[in-house]
Amino acid sequence: MNKKPTIALDAMGGDHGPSVIVPAALDSAESNPHLRLIFVGDENVLRQHMGDALTRLGDRISLHHASQTVEMHESPAKALRGKKDSSMRVAIDLVKEGVADACVSAGNTGALMAIAKFVLKTIPGVDRPAIISAVPSMGGHTHVLDLGANVDCSAEHLYQFAVMGYELVRAVEDKDNPRVGLLNIGEEEIKGNEQVKEAAKLLAGAHINFIGYVEGNDLYSGNVDIVVTDGFVGNVALKTSEGLAKMINHSIKQAFGRNILAKLAGLAAMPVLHSFKRQFDHRRYNGASLLGLRGIVIKSHGNADRLAFANAIGIAVKEVEKAVPSRIGERIAEIFAERKTA
Repeated sequence: MNKKPTIALDAMGGDHGPSVIVPAALDSAESNPHLRLIFVGDENVLRQHMGDALTRLGDRISLHHASQTVEMHESPAKALRGKKDSSMRVAIDLVKEGVADACVSAGNTGALMAIAKFVLKTIPGVDRPAIISAVPSMGGHTHVLDLGANVDCSAEHLYQFAVMGYELVRAVEDKDNPRVGLLNIGEEEIKGNEQVKEAAKLLAGAHINFIGYVEGNDLYSGNVDIVVTDGFVGNVALKTSEGLAKMINHSIKQAFGRNILAKLAGLAAMPVLHSFKRQFDHRRYNGASLLGLRGIVIKSHGNADRLAFANAIGIAVKEVEKAVPSRIGERIAEIFAERKTA
C-alpha cells in the first residue's frame, strides 16, 4: 500500500504539550518526506514553537485551531461532554471526517479512549477496544494487550483481543503467523480462572497461531509474539516492567560510580552499556494502539520526550500504511461467518 499518511496531532496533550510535540513531529516530517501533519491546538501557541517550519515544509504541515485542552487528570466524562473543542476531540474528529488517517495524543488515557470510542465507534463485532503496545524481549519485542482499557474481561473479550492483536502484528511486523499466548499463572490446563480457561477453549478453535498459556516471564523470553490478558493484569505488568527497567538502570549507574576502579571498568564497558541501554530504552517502544476502533488512534506516554513522541508517530504511520482497522474488520467478519455456519 502506497498511501501517504496524514496524522492529526493533539498538540496540547501530555505533560509537556507543544514544547515536545512540535519538535518531535517536525523531526518525523523531516525524516519522512511523504508524511503530512496537522497540529491541533491553540494556534497562537503553536506558531511560537514552529520557527520557519510552516514555510520550509509547505503544505506538508498545517495548523488547526482548538480552543480547549483536556487536562491530564480530568474525568473522561467531563472531557467527552464538556470539551467538544478540545485539541484531543478535534484531532479525533479529523480522523472520523477523513481529513486525517490517524490521531496521536500524549493526553489523558481515559479521556482519549472515551472520546475515540464515542466519535469513531468500534469495528462491527468488536465489543471493546483494547490498548496494545510492545515491550522488549530476548527475541526483539513482544506485543501485549490489554494494557488498561478493560479491567474486567469475559472470555469473549480475551478472544477478540487475541484476534485483533494477531492481525495487527501480522500487518506491522510482516509476520505471517505470529504466536499468540494467553497469560496465566501456569502452563497447565487446570490453572487459571474461569474466564481464562474459557478463552483458551475459544482460541484453540480459532484460525490463529495460539500456542496456549504463557506465564509472566514469557513477556521477555522471545517465545511468543502476542500476549493476551485483561487490562488490570496487563497494566500492572507494564508498570512493573517500567519500574524494573528504571531500577536496573539506577543500579548499573551506582555500581560503576562506586570508586575509581569501577569508573574505569565502566569506561571500558561503555559500548556494551550503550547497546544495553538502547535495547531497553522505553522511548523506542512508546506508542500504544487503541485497537478495535474504526480509525487509528495512538496513545503516547504522557511524559514522552522528543524521541519517544516521534516513535509514536512512526507507529501511526505504519498502521495507516498497513490499513490495520480494515484488516481487523475483515478478520472479525470472517469469524462471525464461520460461527454462523458451524
